[in-house]
Formats: sequence, structure tokens, C-alpha cells
Amino acid sequence: MNFYDDATKMTKATMDNTLKSFAAVTKGFQQIATETSDFTKHSYELQASMFEKLMQAKSLDKTIEIQTEYATTAYQDFVAQATKMNELYADIAKEAYKPYEATANMAKEKAEETTQQVYDNTQSYAEQAA
Repeated sequence: MNFYDDATKMTKATMDNTLKSFAAVTKGFQQIATETSDFTKHSYELQASMFEKLMQAKSLDKTIEIQTEYATTAYQDFVAQATKMNELYADIAKEAYKPYEATANMAKEKAEETTQQVYDNTQSYAEQAA
């Protein structure tokens, strides 16, 4: 009977942890969607600003300066966004795995306990047989 109770508890814990993991993944992807939307908006505004400046430029030198400034800023923004997205994906993976750590530890402890019981019973039987 104890085995079935333990199995039921572990199954319930696993289901709870799975739901927690799904919630963490969902929250993480919502953050990614928000970040992507914000970055897209920022990039569009940067492009519009650059185009406006280009239309007002009166010399080739000024046009090249505006394009160089835009390229530098766009590249820096892209690298910063890529770094931020990398961190978000890493955080999602960590948060999604956390609930399973508890289940794995519980299973490990139960396996050690069961192994010890089997060893003790084997020793007892060996002593009785002797």
C-alpha cells in the first residue's frame, strides 16, 4: 500500500511541476514577444528619423555622415537586443527546469530509501538463514 501512495504522490508532484514549467515557458515567451515588439518599434522609429535627416541633408558628406551614424546605432541596438534575447531564452530554460529538479530529487531520495530497505531485508534474511 505504501508503494502505491508514494507512486501517487510522485505522479501528482510531476503533474504539478509540469504545469509550473509550462507556466514559466508561457511567461517567458510573453516577455520575448514584448521585447521583440518594442525592438521593432524602436527600429522603425530609428529608420524614420534617419530617412527624415537624409531628406534634409544638403551635401554628400552630410548624407554619408547620417548613414554612418544610422548604421552604427542600428548595429549597437541589434547587438544589445540579441544579448537581451539570449538572456531571456536562458532564463526560460532555467525557470522551466526548476520544477523538475524537485521531482528528480524526490525520486532520487525514494530510490535510495528503497535500496536501503532492500539491502536491510537481504541482510536480515541472510542472518536468519545462517
